[in-house]
Amino acid sequence: MDRDEPGVRWLLNSKDPSVRYFALTELLGLSTRVTEVLETKRQIPGGTRLRSLLSGQRADGGFGVHWYKKWAGPQWRLVSAVELGVPSGNRAAREAAKYLLSRLPYGKVRPLNIAGKWRLHASVLGNPLGVFCRLGMAHDPRVIRIASSLVQWQWPDGGWNCDSSKEASHSSFYESLATLWGLSEYLRATDDRMARDAVNRAAEFFLRHRLFRSCHGEAVVNPRWVKLHYPLYWHYDILQALRVLDRAGKLGDPRTREALDLVASKRANDGTWRSEGRYWHRGRHSAANTEVVDWGHDGPNEMITLNALRVLVKSRRIS
Repeated sequence: MDRDEPGVRWLLNSKDPSVRYFALTELLGLSTRVTEVLETKRQIPGGTRLRSLLSGQRADGGFGVHWYKKWAGPQWRLVSAVELGVPSGNRAAREAAKYLLSRLPYGKVRPLNIAGKWRLHASVLGNPLGVFCRLGMAHDPRVIRIASSLVQWQWPDGGWNCDSSKEASHSSFYESLATLWGLSEYLRATDDRMARDAVNRAAEFFLRHRLFRSCHGEAVVNPRWVKLHYPLYWHYDILQALRVLDRAGKLGDPRTREALDLVASKRANDGTWRSEGRYWHRGRHSAANTEVVDWGHDGPNEMITLNALRVLVKSRRIS
């Protein structure tokens, strides 16, 4: 791609240095040693969104709310922070990650084993696992325990599920995607063999469904899954699935083609993509699903446009 491509040009004019940095490096393919890239990377910690995510931090590293509070708790702030490229040595992010790790029930989780399958909210551990690995904490014994536990609790079809019904025999897309992301980041950081096997099996679960179709036919499992959102939190859509499969090294699988073509078809005439739904709102942090960052309402959406171009360029659907 080049700077005159409409979507790239729009992203390069963003006020967010994280967006500009990823456009320069992942869309234009510039070296991280180029002066423009180095200067943009230097600005990332001062970006408005990243500063908002890490604002209001307490002395203990938390933010005065439960670690899982949607969406003001440290779990969700950190997922967004690493997506914005927060440096692994950033003090505020590291302290928040230490706080989160100290409060995660990783050593107390007792999933139910019903009909030979472990039932638990795997995404509650999968998202933090990805965060810890991106922040250079993959070799902490507690992080290793999280990863090994998730591998142990994987279902035969490659995913995870929290449904305690004995009749539930199919993994959950929601519980499995964040867990695949976490284990993919762990694999990248450690090259752990058991994690590699788990990542391959989990990726196969999504590929077998072509990311959004029933494994028993052509039906779209959930109409929401083919609409684009940001952030996803614990939800699911095809663009987020493509991003996670990219981290797992599976974006080139032929079974991603239909989802890639669908993402490409949603591009507006101005070269950008728009949000097709939101799982968040702005307001008082005491309310449910309240964000500390404005990710964009109507019109072109920077993060969706960036992520769409990332997977399309990487898959060579666009040049």
